[in-house]
Amino acid sequence: MRFLILGNGAKPHVPIAAERLAAAVAAAGGEVVLTDLNRERNLSDEPADMALVLGGDGAILRSARQMGYRQVPVLGINLGRLGFLADLSLDEAVEYLPRILRREYRVAEHVMFLCALPDQLVPREILGLNDVVVRAGPPYKMLDLELAVDGQTVSRFLGDGLIVSTPVGSTAHSLSAGGPILEQELAAFVITPVGGHTLTSRPLVDAADKTYTIGVRQGEASVVVDGQDCGPLPPGCRVTIRRAPVAFRLVKVPGKTYYQTLREKLRWGTMPNYRHEPEAG
Repeated sequence: MRFLILGNGAKPHVPIAAERLAAAVAAAGGEVVLTDLNRERNLSDEPADMALVLGGDGAILRSARQMGYRQVPVLGINLGRLGFLADLSLDEAVEYLPRILRREYRVAEHVMFLCALPDQLVPREILGLNDVVVRAGPPYKMLDLELAVDGQTVSRFLGDGLIVSTPVGSTAHSLSAGGPILEQELAAFVITPVGGHTLTSRPLVDAADKTYTIGVRQGEASVVVDGQDCGPLPPGCRVTIRRAPVAFRLVKVPGKTYYQTLREKLRWGTMPNYRHEPEAG
């Protein structure tokens, strides 16, 4: 098997981990065709079977965008604080590599999106995995936004902004704004209001095969894609989000499940820490 090793080399522990991982790949009988720790290479033409991504969720999001329209399976190796998409530690990854070369894993496919937005009157599209956030910009007054689905007006929102999220992104910014958790392999988007002005502002879940348009009716807004690409969105401008023609491919190893990750990393669905009182005699 041929591997890419990716990560943020500006973090001091990443280059050391990359060296150890490359040695482990060679020892297991694999081949590292490229190590990119500068996060600048276009990976869409690299002949690899799997990308080993060192870091947290931000590193995985950037690697997905680097791969563009040729998504190879990604094995996330957690060197960050949470690493929700990264199932394995570095030690676990090194230990598991021989089984990876024997194809003892599953590849889960997840919805990606294309976000079309204005850029000095020249539209451009950004490929993303997590979410698109339209939020208030300076002077940070309340926004008046309109949501359309497949060209049909759905609702107007007054508040601090809107989030359009994939299932993968549903446990990120959307969740902190009160949105639902979506099972990661669903073909859906969730639209979550941020700081809604009325009690009727509630999240909406709809099919991934529809086109979602957010228009700014009033207020100075900015748009943020995957927390990594940001730009102004003046009144009268619109952003359009639709399903990308490619899917993000995440390597899942036996013994690591989505709900297990929710419990262990987000403490979801766990019991309160009750105080044990002595039974009455």
